[in-house]
Amino acid sequence: MLLPVCLYAQERFHITGRIVNEKGEAVEYVQIGIPKLGIGTISSSDGHFEINVPADTLEFHHVSYQTGYYQVSGPKEEVVIVLKESELPPVVITNGEKKEKYLLRTGTRIPGAAGVFSRPDGVIKGIELGSVAKAKKPFLVKDIQFSIMENAIPGCVAAINIYRIEGEPEQFINILRKPIYVNIALSKERQDFDIQPEEFILLDPGRYFISFAVVDCDMDAVRRYQATPESERDPRAMRFYMNLYLKSSYERSIALGELKHYPVNIGISVKGLEYQ
Repeated sequence: MLLPVCLYAQERFHITGRIVNEKGEAVEYVQIGIPKLGIGTISSSDGHFEINVPADTLEFHHVSYQTGYYQVSGPKEEVVIVLKESELPPVVITNGEKKEKYLLRTGTRIPGAAGVFSRPDGVIKGIELGSVAKAKKPFLVKDIQFSIMENAIPGCVAAINIYRIEGEPEQFINILRKPIYVNIALSKERQDFDIQPEEFILLDPGRYFISFAVVDCDMDAVRRYQATPESERDPRAMRFYMNLYLKSSYERSIALGELKHYPVNIGISVKGLEYQ
């Protein structure tokens, strides 16, 4: 019981910087943090970041790049982190007959229940939810579908990711070569999304976690929200809503935080072609 208290009491240092690739180009929406301590954030669309962390190893994760590391020993400004492109194995094309099929369906909707993406400070970047699917045969992903019932977060950008679940304890291994980003408009009306990935995504038989994570929002709007007295804030501002369904899922409340099992999901569907 003393260990979490000791970790939390460690002095934290303010680190700022930017993340680039080997060509010097900005890398957007990098997950940054110290997973074992449950500390995490996400860089901006132009690769800039800031975070308060104790003296430890800071990790930088992005779908298209190898993990980067930075040893924190004190406060530092304008750190430049260079990420190297990932070296994933080549895609193997499977021949044979194919059948259209849903790999993942939403499950049974819970009447009157809604999943709410929100935080007291208005910053929801890093919240991630998703559903678990099992491929019995090789499966080619063609469509990823979900719905947003209401969105009151300006500049909201989400990322769809697919992890293969392996081992015991479970490990979540990214299998995408490039991110799938989705812009979510401000709206009080339902928005339905049907994403056709540009990447050729062929899943081998096994278990997968298909996730939905918020990676960006309008930080000027967040600061205006934070400057508004709590008693005067719109209770539906800086949040969005999704229906809830009865199907196994995972969630984490912060970038690079621990994924925790959850009994309901937010209604992601995946369909495509199953190889016979």
